[in-house]
Amino acid sequence: MRILVTNDDGIHAAGLAALEQIARALSDDVWVVAPAEEQSGAGHSLSLANPIRMRKIEERRFEVHGTPTDCVVMAVRRILPGNPDLVLSGVNRGQNVADDVTYSGTIAAAMEGTALGFRSIALSQVLGIHDNGESFAVALTHGAGVVKKLLALDFGAGVLVNVNFPDCRPDEVAGLEVTRQGKRDENTLFVDARVDARGRPYCWLGFHRERGNPPAGTDLRAIFERRISVTPLHMDLTHNASLARLDAALR
Repeated sequence: MRILVTNDDGIHAAGLAALEQIARALSDDVWVVAPAEEQSGAGHSLSLANPIRMRKIEERRFEVHGTPTDCVVMAVRRILPGNPDLVLSGVNRGQNVADDVTYSGTIAAAMEGTALGFRSIALSQVLGIHDNGESFAVALTHGAGVVKKLLALDFGAGVLVNVNFPDCRPDEVAGLEVTRQGKRDENTLFVDARVDARGRPYCWLGFHRERGNPPAGTDLRAIFERRISVTPLHMDLTHNASLARLDAALR
């Protein structure tokens, strides 16, 4: 089984090393194609206005000066000797749940794998909820087992799987739950305005860490309660329930 491993945190990220370890527990045909620099929040973006440069670091390991989506395209169309049987993206440093799904470069890489016709899974390690540091221990302990179970399934056309590991000790994991995408109580994105040493203004975008009280069955609730969240996502963004109402209103 040929596995393509990528991420959005960059080629040197600890989470990528964790994902390589997970992949190698499943196959000896593992290819790493990841961004040269961090691409968190890149979403499903392509580099169309700039050239894409890549560098072979070692056998079956490449860095790409581009987005996570670029990495998957380059891997499939240029680097790999044949199609991957599985695309794994992550392990992201921090959760990708609820509203994060629309921003995440980690999930976008899995989306691109899905769009190209390959089974794809995004994996993220939750941080900052239960104050368990920045350990990837839960992902490393449970990741290969979760992926192996998922490989026994037919995802279906246009479906990818989003896995989030809770931030606790591996022996504190309260199980696995298949969840739906949640919604945060409020949009926690904020702008931090600052001034540099030359007196010029600049800004950082960031997120407030607010726990909220999400409903049962959501990815948010699962990770709050120390469960591994597994969420099927679909590339078709059509809101089917609105079709008839819109059709009637616009005739």
